[in-house]
Amino acid sequence: MAAVPSLASHVQQRLADALSAALPEAGSADPLLRRSDRADFQANGILALAKKTKANPRELAVKVVEAIGADDALQEIEVSGPGFLNITVSDAAIVRTLAARAADDRLGVPFNEHPGTTVIDYAQPNVAKEMHVGHLRSAVIGAAMVEILEFTGETVIRRHHIGDWGTQFGMLIQYLIEHPHELDHKSEGEVSGEEAMSSLNRLYKASRAAFDSDEEFKARSRDRVVALQSGDPETRALWQRFVDESKIYFYSVFDRLDMEIHDADVVGESGYNDMLDETCRILEESGVAVRSEGALCVFFDDVKGPDGKPTPLIVKKSNGGYGYAATDLSAIRDRVSALQADTLVYVVDARQALHFKMVFETARRAGWLNDEVKAVQLAFGTVLGADGKPFKTREGETVRLVDLLAEAVQHATAVVREKDRQNQLTEAEIAERGEQVGIGAIKYADLSTSATRDYRFDLDQMVSLNGDTSVYLQYAYARIQSIKRNAGEFRPAAHPELPLAPAERALGLHLDRFAETVAEVAAAYEPHKLAAYLYQLASHLTKFYDQCHVLSADNPPEVVENRLFLIDLTARTLHQGMALLGIRTPERL
Repeated sequence: MAAVPSLASHVQQRLADALSAALPEAGSADPLLRRSDRADFQANGILALAKKTKANPRELAVKVVEAIGADDALQEIEVSGPGFLNITVSDAAIVRTLAARAADDRLGVPFNEHPGTTVIDYAQPNVAKEMHVGHLRSAVIGAAMVEILEFTGETVIRRHHIGDWGTQFGMLIQYLIEHPHELDHKSEGEVSGEEAMSSLNRLYKASRAAFDSDEEFKARSRDRVVALQSGDPETRALWQRFVDESKIYFYSVFDRLDMEIHDADVVGESGYNDMLDETCRILEESGVAVRSEGALCVFFDDVKGPDGKPTPLIVKKSNGGYGYAATDLSAIRDRVSALQADTLVYVVDARQALHFKMVFETARRAGWLNDEVKAVQLAFGTVLGADGKPFKTREGETVRLVDLLAEAVQHATAVVREKDRQNQLTEAEIAERGEQVGIGAIKYADLSTSATRDYRFDLDQMVSLNGDTSVYLQYAYARIQSIKRNAGEFRPAAHPELPLAPAERALGLHLDRFAETVAEVAAAYEPHKLAAYLYQLASHLTKFYDQCHVLSADNPPEVVENRLFLIDLTARTLHQGMALLGIRTPERL
């Protein structure tokens, strides 16, 4: 089905046409339309235009109103103050527009006119290391942006750039050679993520202790790094065991987060090894990188250290080793040439902003990025504890991600059980809802905050039924489903001929903004704006319930049908919006 133009876009177009007709010499002018508390919309663009053309703004506003002419959608246009326009749309136009949205599976959200191919680099855990709270934001924000961009028609390629290379693998592999059963599984059956991580943790600690206390083991470990990097088959096979064991653990955590991660999307640091030498050669031969004190470096005029001297991006160290920059630049080459991407999005901690600024500028100088191919760091802030300090355990340790998720689900399950006073849910249903509410609460707390800001991790607040939480939205959705189940013979049906109560109008106008909100969020990579839209939608719904009874016996049948239509479209919009954020909407709570 064709996209459904919003009432705002209809009003905007009518005003723009009228401006051009009233003042042809101005060409195409923006009426600067926005929502208003004095009417449905206010247009402020006439003031600036009048100033530019030395016209009287109020007289110009009157001319614009005359040029609009008859339009069923526009109930009233009032000239206010020095030349503002206050515009009220008709009740019938609101209901007709919403009916067109309701008739479409996509709720009238258009596909992007010029879709491209975006590679999103997110959820980047490290092999043989436990995932902690710091890994949460990259996974949650990245997964939401994948869903949002795909919904707008973009081709999205997921990339999980896991840390699967480096000198520590020499130590791990050497220890496994000397203790060959350390990664053996106790049972023949499927291995849990917890068991896999437990084995890896035990081996890491033991190999680190040996490395720190035994000089001969340390020497053997360093030789093993050389064997790994030169492609020795036995060493590579053992390295692969660490990667595979870590994936069992990673996938169990992502599964708990209700995220799909596929093997083909996991391309770690090792995936670009064969390109590193060529990347450095191209940069050096083109003059983008230069030798400095034996290292291959890229310098920038605006990047200086505390001593005021230029701080370079080191692509190749003086000892011949490669740094992160060589891998990141090789990944850009691969994503642009092999994957044919025109946008690269990196969901990475804001503290790495300088590194990525230098990497992107280097790639531009090398010609891998240009006006047609761009790279963006979707930077995110830190997760803080409820006290506003960096989130740690009581012992000062970094919080394990699995513990955090388990605690959130435990909190949410208690809330679901307490809310189920009439014992309508089975224990299995309570457990399932607890999982959906708990994981949803964590995701929403993250996504409802602007990514660049730090946010406080407060589980009591996250699973609260009041305020800006996912539980509030999930209950709004479940409440609508309950009303629909109790509707008897009544079915949702749009009635444009009916007048709307103020709460119905407010809910309807907000529903009409869904498509433009999705487009804005996709263009700016700002999922928090979708979360804000959904919270406002649920808030409008609460006011609607207070002021407009749906199934009241006093209502004529057409009023019941129209109100069922409004809440049904609200439920579908909540469901779709929450799905884009990766959050479930249970039918009963």
